[in-house]
Amino acid sequence: MNIPRTSFPRVVVIGGGFAGISLIKSLKNCELQVVLIDKNNYHTFQPLLYQVATGGLEPDSIAFPLRKVIKDIPNFYFRLADVLKIDSLKCEVETTIGNLKYDYLVIATGSNTNFFGNKNIEKFSMSMKDVPQSLNLRSLILENFEDALLTSNFEERNSLMNFVIVGGGPTGVELAGALAEMKKAILPKDYPDLDIRQMQINIVQGGDRLLKTMSLKASEKSEDFLIDLGVNIWKNVHVLDYDGKIVKTSTDLTFNASTVIWAAGVNGAKVDGLESDCIVERADRFKVNEYNLVKGYENIFAIGDVACMELLIFPLGHPMMAQPAIQQGKHLATNIIAKITNNPMKPFKYKDKGSMATIGRNKAVVDLKNWKFQGVFAWFVWMFVHLFSLIGFRNKAVVFFNWVYNYIRFDRETRLIIRPYKHKNKESF
Repeated sequence: MNIPRTSFPRVVVIGGGFAGISLIKSLKNCELQVVLIDKNNYHTFQPLLYQVATGGLEPDSIAFPLRKVIKDIPNFYFRLADVLKIDSLKCEVETTIGNLKYDYLVIATGSNTNFFGNKNIEKFSMSMKDVPQSLNLRSLILENFEDALLTSNFEERNSLMNFVIVGGGPTGVELAGALAEMKKAILPKDYPDLDIRQMQINIVQGGDRLLKTMSLKASEKSEDFLIDLGVNIWKNVHVLDYDGKIVKTSTDLTFNASTVIWAAGVNGAKVDGLESDCIVERADRFKVNEYNLVKGYENIFAIGDVACMELLIFPLGHPMMAQPAIQQGKHLATNIIAKITNNPMKPFKYKDKGSMATIGRNKAVVDLKNWKFQGVFAWFVWMFVHLFSLIGFRNKAVVFFNWVYNYIRFDRETRLIIRPYKHKNKESF
């Protein structure tokens, strides 16, 4: 990998997501050699992927070069590679560009879409975990309407204009709201010769309410917002299968839909090589102690979505969201220095700063520790928090300009099929 030898301890970080970036920034003034390995050369601000998928933002406005993050920091290195395996006996990481020794290893690989073992759904549905997937979804949405213009088959047209979102968490709710706003104000102007009123947007939720990790008031209000926007909400319904045309559920309900977007769950993006005892099998997350040390190892840490710290108040680990990842990254930086200098490490304590979701223009729900509110003010708070959390002044400025422009014009300018996408279920009816 052409990483220089050094007398400083080498810390290898796998993953440039929220957790990895937070850790790296916190280690910048320490006498360490830090090597970041990631399969992409950019950090993705995942909470805004749905806006890329619905034409509200271009992908480069929510992505930031990883090399720019570590620019001008001595003894920091980045390598673009896929990690294949961890050899804990040799203290070595095996990658597609070679092997690298480490003194301390931090696994911050994030999460993947969890299809719960359903191969058909994995094959035919759409995910939205990274920039390429969001661009694929954007192309598919627009191509569906282009194809709907060309068919005289009523069943095929309805299928092309029927969208099923599986999962009523923040991703599903925000995506449904964005699609509903497209239906209301944008698509009728783009496709005047198509009856956009026939477009159907469905959220299928396995539980009895949306946004189940938020307050009951937030769930109820988000449902009211979505119903006002014309979204169909199906609760206590599980999607069992999808063959590319028909969605089968746990009830008599079925959908004839060309597009199914899977937002029903995630699991950890684990790396091979560690003992099976340290892995939560169904979640693919590494078991860590209160210092984020992986169970059974003294120099391997895991942070963020891929880490499962089982506590009394978090028996299944911390929520797989940005804030726990950011806080664990910052905290681990102090613990790594403490471990190197033979000082006692401090246990991690998560500070819940609240949660929020936006449903559309002037519609959002916010749950803070002592204050819960919904509506226009919540929407402005949501925008401010997300703008503040973006990396880089340019990204903040571009996103802010796009949001102001979209608000004034009620438009989404990036409705572009840059990379045509044909799904596996594209067959003649």
